[in-house]
Amino acid sequence: MRRLPVYLLVDTSGSMRGEPIEAVNNGIKSLIATLRQDPQALESVYMSIITFDAKVKAVCELTPLESFNPPSITTPDSGPTHLGEAIRMVAQTVANDVRKSTDTQKGDWAPMLFVLSDGKASDLQEFKEATPLIRAAGFASIVGLAAGPKANPADLKTFCDHVATMETMDSQSFAKFFQWVSEAINTGTKRTNTDNKKDSLSTPPDEIDFQF
Repeated sequence: MRRLPVYLLVDTSGSMRGEPIEAVNNGIKSLIATLRQDPQALESVYMSIITFDAKVKAVCELTPLESFNPPSITTPDSGPTHLGEAIRMVAQTVANDVRKSTDTQKGDWAPMLFVLSDGKASDLQEFKEATPLIRAAGFASIVGLAAGPKANPADLKTFCDHVATMETMDSQSFAKFFQWVSEAINTGTKRTNTDNKKDSLSTPPDEIDFQF
């Protein structure tokens, strides 16, 4: 079975502390539970989670959906948002993870990336240098969520195919976002070719202002 690699890149800077990060943790658990209800997703989806604040961490390496155990993501009390370093790691990770097609065997489906941030990049030079790398990594879709009033959609627009904004960071809003993510991933499992054609996305919930 060909794999559909899905990467979640989650901002864990200090401003995500408290209800926002708890809502994200609950949203990820709900996302996994929903995806497991789809037999095609259960067979093909592989998940990875990378977090970023002052440090970038691969908290979950690429794992089959069937055996994926959502971690409890935590945040520091405060600190910068190293988004540039984070997207560089994602590009490098994808290069190592994703199986390429050969003359005798088809490789993985083009991967998907979902980026969640409530601020803006602190490492501006690194961010500028890493943006072309993530653009060239071969994703079928890169979707960004700028969550909360202090988020900067402009950063996400430099490398994401689609950017959503969400004014509030409560549990209900995050729950609806992750429900929408599950629909987008399920759409990805229905692909019939291996090129990097961008995935079509369903209409997001009212709480999210989405720019297609």
